[in-house]
Amino acid sequence: MALTDQLNNYCERLGPEFWSEPLNAITNAAIVLAALAAFAIWRRKTPDDFPALLLIAIVFATGVGSFLFHTFATRWAMLADVIPIALFIHIYLFFALKRFLGLPWWGALGIVIAFFAATPFIADVVEPIAASSSGYVPALLAIFVVGALYSRKNRKLGAQVLLTGLVFAVSVTFRTLDEPLCGHIEIGTHFLWHILNGIVLFALLRVLILQRAG
Repeated sequence: MALTDQLNNYCERLGPEFWSEPLNAITNAAIVLAALAAFAIWRRKTPDDFPALLLIAIVFATGVGSFLFHTFATRWAMLADVIPIALFIHIYLFFALKRFLGLPWWGALGIVIAFFAATPFIADVVEPIAASSSGYVPALLAIFVVGALYSRKNRKLGAQVLLTGLVFAVSVTFRTLDEPLCGHIEIGTHFLWHILNGIVLFALLRVLILQRAG
């Protein structure tokens, strides 16, 4: 399999042309805007918080990578999409465990490694329900677990994490329904995954920044 092989993974795509997924491509602007909005808060609140800045940069790269995937639709473009997503999930979890729950770095790192190892097994279990989105279910569960535990320490910010989890659950649902509903909705539902993920990523970054800002 070559990196230049063409892929056709989403309902909206009807051919190999660059703009064969216009909605899926354009709605990545929501993710880029999430990064820019978070950067504005970071600059005002915690300009010395470099882990948060790293996560903001990864979110920006996620929007760009997803745009490349939904325009070029090749294996290399898919990697440009999924690698920043994976980096964000694991790096954010590490700092959430340290900052929100007060774990030492080695404890947070151990949990992240365990989470990484368990993700394929959890995805296999939920695959009959979540289909191609099963790989995102562990991240969804992590949001709810961390949010619930964090609510005991900070009710307001913990509740925001839990609310973000609900939005992400809806987002994953739309991603999952893209293929099953393809015969009824020609444009698919994947573009809603992008829009809602823009909200999710901004909300997660905002909580991280506000927690650091005190």
